[in-house]
Amino acid sequence: MSAATHHNPSREDFAALLEESFNNAEALEGSVIKGRVVAIEKDMAVVDLGLKTEGRVALKEFAGVGREGVPQVGDEVEVYLDRIENALGEAVISRDKARREESWVKLEVAFEAQEKVNGVIFNQVKGGYTVDLDGAVAFLPRSQVDIRPIRDVTPLMNVPQPFLILKMDRRRGNIVVSRRTVLEETRAEARSELVANLEEGQTVDGVVKNITEYGAFVDLGGIDGLLHVTDMAWRRVNHPSEVVTIGQQLKVRIIKINHETHRISLGIKQLLTDPWEGIEAKYPINARLSGRVTNITDYGAFVELEPGIEGLIHVSEMSWTKKNVHPGKIVSSSQEVEVVVLEVDSVKRRISLGLKQTLQNPWEAFAQNHPVGSVVEGEVKNKTEFGLFIGLDGDVDGMVHLSDLDWNRPGEQVIEEFKKGEMVRAQVLDVDVEKERISLGIKQLGSDPFVEAAATGELKKNAIVTCEVTEVKEGGIDVKIAGTEFTTFIKRSELARDRSEQRPERFAAGEKIDARVITFDRKTRKVSVSIKALEMAEEKEAIAQYGSADAGASLGDILGAALKKASKDGE
Repeated sequence: MSAATHHNPSREDFAALLEESFNNAEALEGSVIKGRVVAIEKDMAVVDLGLKTEGRVALKEFAGVGREGVPQVGDEVEVYLDRIENALGEAVISRDKARREESWVKLEVAFEAQEKVNGVIFNQVKGGYTVDLDGAVAFLPRSQVDIRPIRDVTPLMNVPQPFLILKMDRRRGNIVVSRRTVLEETRAEARSELVANLEEGQTVDGVVKNITEYGAFVDLGGIDGLLHVTDMAWRRVNHPSEVVTIGQQLKVRIIKINHETHRISLGIKQLLTDPWEGIEAKYPINARLSGRVTNITDYGAFVELEPGIEGLIHVSEMSWTKKNVHPGKIVSSSQEVEVVVLEVDSVKRRISLGLKQTLQNPWEAFAQNHPVGSVVEGEVKNKTEFGLFIGLDGDVDGMVHLSDLDWNRPGEQVIEEFKKGEMVRAQVLDVDVEKERISLGIKQLGSDPFVEAAATGELKKNAIVTCEVTEVKEGGIDVKIAGTEFTTFIKRSELARDRSEQRPERFAAGEKIDARVITFDRKTRKVSVSIKALEMAEEKEAIAQYGSADAGASLGDILGAALKKASKDGE
């Protein structure tokens, strides 16, 4: 009840005052008003609101984390006037609703300014948690609790902490907040401050936090840097765990800082002496060394010469004879090999090595053991349009060109007589070590019929030979020179002196005829004969012999006499 009045009004006055009091109270319904605590009854505080009305508020609405605490008699408090409940003027009031009304106003201002607000996580609900923002209840989704998912939120509950409002809807009474955003901002600020204090080239202490396939993350005291696997050692490192372990303390060099992304690249090998310094003097060209195969690729094999120094044996430098073989067929990982230094580039940090150079060049060896003119034996490896390939000592091949298969017959015809895998003999014609070519000849094992014919003088120019007709053709006749392997073609115009006699059909296969050699060329390997030339030579000889004895004799007489003499000589 309100305090006692100082005069005694009439019943009408009291009724009028009461009605006025009610009217004023009704006008304030739904708003926050001030009142004074006049009594504490059990767990309720009795609050005088003035305007002849009182109300009761549960003490628990004042108690709790982040609240003002239980009031004392005489304290002034703000409460929310819900409604006037009965004729006695008793009011339904709430401290929580008053606090909520105050909070909404403050929260809307903070939401517009994107400022952080304080709150307390007090309960777990589906999909997240409820947060008391000084009277207003907000929803904290599970994904917005922390930067990383956390299993137990209990330690975070009932602890005042900052949040950021993501969404607000006063009409529906919905507020969505995030704790994660606040943590990310704080972390970003801390990172910026830490990064600002670091410099490229600086050496700092760190602790290995995590190891991945490509490197290790090192905690530099609140900020992580990446120690890439290629910066762990000068030598090849297959996996970071070979060099570092989680929890290990180590000194690292800051290689690069990206101030926009706050990414920091670290290195350990930069703190050690670079083994590539003065490398040319250490590994001179043609030096013979031994090393261990560390990695094999399609294009070659890497060989470690010392920790931090690797050279490449290119696939072309692996074998003299195995040209199209994968490097893995020649060497294996971890194998100790002997190599020769071919090239050193300290700028590009490359050393070219040779494996085949440690062995004698098989073409050089072949040239030493089989000089030109010597006879070799080997297996027919392949037949091509160029000739025959024969396998020789030292795993090298020699080629017999089509033109060196036979003296008389065409190579295209002769090559068909050879079979793959067959053993054959041949003569060494030429060895080109640089081009890795060996030229062989099979026909050279037999004597050259041109040389023999020239030596005997049987087939020299102007010699008279007997030929056997092998085939009659429209343009002339094919003949074989008796006593030799030579065949040739006598064209129509060379069949007789007289045009009327220049008819191939006059001749028959197997017929023997005499002719005169008009061409015998060892270089072009060409032999040609002519019946016409023989007739003309005989005529000239007859004129020379008989024409001078009888100047008045006719050509017919001279020829007749010559023929008569020839028949007598024959007898």
